[in-house]
Amino acid sequence: MIRCISCGKEYDDDEIIYNCTCGSILEVETEVEDIPRETFENRRDNIWKYKEFLPVNADNRVSLDEGGTPFCKCEKIGKELGVDLYVKVEGSNPTGSFKDRGMSVGTTKAVDLGVNMVGCASTGNTSASLSAYAARAGLKCAVVLPSGKVALGKLAQAMFHGAKVFAIDGNFDDALKTITELALDGELYLLNSINPFRLEGQKTIGFELVHDLGWESPDRVILPVGNAGNISAIWKGITEFRDAGYIKDTPMMTGIQAVNSAPIANAVKAGEDTVTPVENPDTIATAIRIGAPVSSVKAMRAIKESNGTAETVTDDEILDAQKYLARTEGIGVEPASAASIAGLKKLVENGDVDKGERVVCIVTGHVLKDPNVAIDACEDPTPVSSDPNEIRNVIRTL
Repeated sequence: MIRCISCGKEYDDDEIIYNCTCGSILEVETEVEDIPRETFENRRDNIWKYKEFLPVNADNRVSLDEGGTPFCKCEKIGKELGVDLYVKVEGSNPTGSFKDRGMSVGTTKAVDLGVNMVGCASTGNTSASLSAYAARAGLKCAVVLPSGKVALGKLAQAMFHGAKVFAIDGNFDDALKTITELALDGELYLLNSINPFRLEGQKTIGFELVHDLGWESPDRVILPVGNAGNISAIWKGITEFRDAGYIKDTPMMTGIQAVNSAPIANAVKAGEDTVTPVENPDTIATAIRIGAPVSSVKAMRAIKESNGTAETVTDDEILDAQKYLARTEGIGVEPASAASIAGLKKLVENGDVDKGERVVCIVTGHVLKDPNVAIDACEDPTPVSSDPNEIRNVIRTL
């Protein structure tokens, strides 16, 4: 069943609909009978391990073995910040970001529905993922991107997997309006996060992190927020496991946004219940350069229900955190991912995170998603001859 999160109106699972008639957004109601948590043991470590909680036909699954991503305890950064820190490395998914979880379930739903074309608007990762999963499913794919504002690695993926890529003169929000109009006209099946079935795949991050912790909840989950589907999806997954009796406690959901692309964080900080869009969002973290997040209502609900919060970070803080994570713990992430680490540092400094908290930071995409930023952040290679003495003289000074 699909239910409106505002008025409660219900729709059939097979109805292609993206918004309620009241104008609000929708959520899938997952009905799961009593299933012992031992059911999930000794299964392949991907999102389909939890197939009973996924509202699509698992026999039709469109999968690239997504999920089961590394869950790294970060002793050095945790000790420095005074927290028990774990990092969920979503850049290890098949196309290099967390979007693969949602696209696996979303394209499976497209197959269930019998559509032949899927589409999305994107700041990069969504298009990279959808193009791969559409190819896997044998579906046509169209993506609309803001011209000149998508990182090279992501654009290359979308084109290489065979999607028809359209670059518009505008930002992500303009791109989403364009592709949504085509979806409402029946030209394609929309797989942006406004589609509630896509978020059903992303909620598996929540399943995995409590499973990774030995069926316990962390005190806090920190993640970057752009279109705001992920924070609400993870919260949905965790609460579904709580309601199933697998865990007792739940974490504080904490969203991090770039300071010039922060409609949700601005609302939380101001104590407001509604989000005011940012007209011209701007940040080096292209994946979260979104001014009017379609899942803002769900995100605000997740933050409020979990007693969580939201914070902003600058581009400089993001870039510093990106290098800090890579050079301290060996985890290379794209700029948007580093927002979670930058946010954690700021929250610790401000006293908003208590010493000793068990914190999970979600890092959402691989460092090679935006190679230009990574290269620009580093010094050039040192030119030397083939004489080993030249190198010896340098490395002895390191």
